[in-house]
Amino acid sequence: MSVFPASRLRRLRRTDTLRAMVRETTLAPGDFILPFFVTHGRGVRNEIGSMPGVHQLSVDEMVRDVRDLPGLGIPAVLLFGLPAAKDPYGREAYAPDGIVQQAMRAIKDASPETIVVGDVCLCEYTDHGHCGVLREGQLDNDATLENLANTAVSYAKAGVDVVAPSGMLDGFVGACRESLDEQHFDQVAIMAYSAKYASAYYGPFREAADSAPQVGDRKGHQMDPCNVAEAIREVAMDVAEGADVVMVKPALAYLDVIRAVSDEINMPIAAYAVSGEYAMIEAAAERGWIDRERIVLETLTGIRRAGADIIITYYAREAARLL
Repeated sequence: MSVFPASRLRRLRRTDTLRAMVRETTLAPGDFILPFFVTHGRGVRNEIGSMPGVHQLSVDEMVRDVRDLPGLGIPAVLLFGLPAAKDPYGREAYAPDGIVQQAMRAIKDASPETIVVGDVCLCEYTDHGHCGVLREGQLDNDATLENLANTAVSYAKAGVDVVAPSGMLDGFVGACRESLDEQHFDQVAIMAYSAKYASAYYGPFREAADSAPQVGDRKGHQMDPCNVAEAIREVAMDVAEGADVVMVKPALAYLDVIRAVSDEINMPIAAYAVSGEYAMIEAAAERGWIDRERIVLETLTGIRRAGADIIITYYAREAARLL
């Protein structure tokens, strides 16, 4: 008589209910942050060519979309701004009436329970497309920090819940924390783009936010894709400077980094499923090469399984409906 093992792992895979009962990783709408690209004007809803289904929105259109999020269980939004005019210093980023500041006030009026996260960077606002002040063609780290800290404070005055320093400049998190605390905004949290890689996956975002560098690139301050140990050092430095949440960006090609950070750091970890990841899924689905809905949920589950507590994703609404 054939001898079979006493344990058969297939027993608990037999039905949907059994599989759900023993599932190790769960995915829920409450895990998601939905990004928005906000622009000046009224009634503006411009679809981004490389990101089908994602739009540049005027404040009134954005508010219409945000009102639906609590009903879907999505707790938070992440805001990027397209300024009325660009200049060498990115002044609209920290202007009291800047486009993101307008959007923050409008969200808090229309949907007070929605968590508003403000991306703090200057690349969308500068005429050269780099993340701060240039000196002889090079990004001046320390000269940029004051403008970035002023941006974080202006967001706090507009009602932001979380500021997200994204430029990967040394001392960025500490400068934001110090300025926020000095202005009595100690309740505003910081979600740091702690391990942000110099990635080719950002291509569609450059179109969405009109933020491509006019010359050069950002490899001098974003991370080398080959490094993991350096990511742990970056995260540890941001934690020491006052970060409340740390982030790995991009997500899909950096699942090992998410896991390494999760194993090392005992605090909330975010992962950004970036524009290139979204565009690849959309392109393959449009050609009928993949099952789009299953791929969306499988990809997001993989990011959670790697160790992310929070996922920034353009699929937040669709995934919430599927779940």
